[in-house]
Amino acid sequence: MSSRHHGDFLSCRPMVLLMLLAGLGIALARPAVAGTYRVVGYVTQWNPIEDRNLDKIDTLIFAFAELKHARVELDAAAAQRLRPILALKTQDPHLRVDISVGGWEAGGFSEAASTAAGRHTFAQTAAQLLQRTGADGLDVDWEYPGHSESGIRSSPADRGDFTLLLKDIRESLDRAGSGDGHVGARHYTLSVAIADGPFVSGIDIPAISRYVDWFNLMTYDFVNSMTPTTGNHTGLYASKWAPADARTTNRAVHEFLAAGVPRNKIIIGVAFYGRAFAEVRPEHRGLYQPYGHFQGMLPWPELTRSYINKHGYQRYWDARAKAPYLWNATTRTFVTYDDPRSIAAKAAYVRTQHLGGVMYWEQNLDPGGTLLDSIWKGLNPRAH
Repeated sequence: MSSRHHGDFLSCRPMVLLMLLAGLGIALARPAVAGTYRVVGYVTQWNPIEDRNLDKIDTLIFAFAELKHARVELDAAAAQRLRPILALKTQDPHLRVDISVGGWEAGGFSEAASTAAGRHTFAQTAAQLLQRTGADGLDVDWEYPGHSESGIRSSPADRGDFTLLLKDIRESLDRAGSGDGHVGARHYTLSVAIADGPFVSGIDIPAISRYVDWFNLMTYDFVNSMTPTTGNHTGLYASKWAPADARTTNRAVHEFLAAGVPRNKIIIGVAFYGRAFAEVRPEHRGLYQPYGHFQGMLPWPELTRSYINKHGYQRYWDARAKAPYLWNATTRTFVTYDDPRSIAAKAAYVRTQHLGGVMYWEQNLDPGGTLLDSIWKGLNPRAH
């Protein structure tokens, strides 16, 4: 694994200097530090105001390519959104840009993976897409093998078929890379967006681990419109009030470690958004309580602008879970989210557990870079 760690001197250089050095073909030296961690961000489109944060990001994963009749494709609108993201590599020569295929409600995976011909088509078109666009890797976001909660087709055979699909993709990417110079540290990477708990019952984790460079562990949305109660949607540990089977980041990590996944392949996820629940039972300030209806997603800028300690929403800290939440006693509305403090706790957890890094969804939900900065500082406590 490679990772970028920049000290104050380098990270404060003007972006124009980065562009000049890249244009002259001069590689930027990375200071030697203890430990290497990835900062991986999903991104749907790029806002130029975020250019100043590039030196804090190792990999941007563009969301999403589509799967059509087993073919990995970009429609015209997605291709247009991808181009300025790929162009960022001229500003920061260390930045990687990968392409994710799939996402919630994106079907076609079970069908494509069920036959040798379908897996071959998937793998070949994925490699060709990377070569054609100049991207650095593929992220497979099948939500989820063996499950149909998102409205897609699934099959008990998905478990074995997913392993075979990733094997074919890995081999296809390696063949393509050997022909165009993407070898060694520059090889085309393969990652998967993956959940935990009940959502990996259709995945052979040890088998797929040999084919992927890392796992983007979606340790968020633990509570949502499909769960019976509120809770910490991206808590690090279990709350005092959580049920015994509550999903947490720590439990997810140890589930994958128990399956034999190397620590440096585990990238934990943080959320740049909150989840709001209305008509919540008031016990424990709404934490792990039944609710009337799910109110929706709240991006970080909206949380800071209109919710955190505003308009009747009081911020509280769940010390056991290492997670913030909001409670409005008047409207009985509960909001769960990540903030700089909880993200710092997760970054410290990555360091103490010797994991691979931190992933987030998604770049446009933190235009000021506040949460991204917390990730980077938490992973690099001596570099600022």
